[in-house]
Amino acid sequence: MDQKKISRINELARKSKAEGLTAEEQTEQKQLREEYKAEYIANLRAQLDNTVIVDENGNRRRLRQKKPYNGLRH
Repeated sequence: MDQKKISRINELARKSKAEGLTAEEQTEQKQLREEYKAEYIANLRAQLDNTVIVDENGNRRRLRQKKPYNGLRH
């Protein structure tokens, strides 16, 4: 996300606190925040996909995604 869009997110946040936003501005703010969040998550996933663990023997292994927690314990 470019700096111009980040500045706009911050501008809308300040305006929201100071005087409130119009319906169009609220829609724009929501869209920009979703775009920022999606990019943030994509960057984090890419970083984790390229992360390796080195054990005490010097073996390197990639991180794996864990299975989702279903709430049951055995």
